[in-house]
Amino acid sequence: MAQILNFGSLNIDKVYSLDHIVNESETISAISYNEGMGGKGLNQSIALKGAGADLIHAGYVGEDDGDILLDYMVENKVKFLVEKVSGKSGHAIIQVDKNANNSIIVEAGANKKIDKSYIDQVLAEFEEDDFLLLQNEISNLQYIVDVASKRKMKIFLNPSPVDQTIKTIDFNKIDTLILNETEAYELSGCENLDQIINYFRKNYKDLNLLLTLGKDGGIYSSKDTEIKFSSFKTKTIDTTGAGDTFLGYFLASISKGADLEKSLNLASLAAGLACSKSGAANSIPSLKEVEEYIKENNMEL
Repeated sequence: MAQILNFGSLNIDKVYSLDHIVNESETISAISYNEGMGGKGLNQSIALKGAGADLIHAGYVGEDDGDILLDYMVENKVKFLVEKVSGKSGHAIIQVDKNANNSIIVEAGANKKIDKSYIDQVLAEFEEDDFLLLQNEISNLQYIVDVASKRKMKIFLNPSPVDQTIKTIDFNKIDTLILNETEAYELSGCENLDQIINYFRKNYKDLNLLLTLGKDGGIYSSKDTEIKFSSFKTKTIDTTGAGDTFLGYFLASISKGADLEKSLNLASLAAGLACSKSGAANSIPSLKEVEEYIKENNMEL
């Protein structure tokens, strides 16, 4: 089993359930409010751990409020190399409407204070062919990619959110790019799925592309393979964290040597189950829950 380093964000999520997403100049009352742990990095680590990966999380939390995030990782048995810095941790304000759609505002906090000396210290613990998972919610992303590439780690990038930082990354150093349809449009400038896939195949011939399409499943494309996979329909309550669940389960599965098609289907099912619960990290199912669902429903992946 390959060891996985997730160098990612850690946030405190403030989740408001609403009748509808707030419009400009509108004030509405929340149906309910919850506070939980999140950030794409932490969500994906919880998914990875839940799926049985050999995982270590790296990142920063704030001295003012970071203990709650560290305690959460301990409770979920996530190994970590996380350090505290002055100030507050990252946080997110999440609106979830009655149709399970969401809108998210992120304040990076400690996530944007990650410096090069800490990056060197962390990456020195990892070797050739270890997996590195990255998202675009921390600082010095380009430096992490460059150092990890020199160490010949396999780099998996979830380019969210898409901004100028992502557009400066050399995708030739990335093993697998995992992104949704909106992110694919923004990065490629193309108008449809065929054009998007052709764009990445033409410009980055060795890059593996994993394109998630929500209710339409997704496509995995490499220079010699193309696999289409379906979504699994469950009772949808909240889609927050579904993409992170998918990524975590997929990466955990391939790190254990499972074939691509089975790994994609397992990840798709786990993401569907995550949508049946509210919240982000706390909605992510364990591997035991997923396996029980498969057994109860006589499924084959």
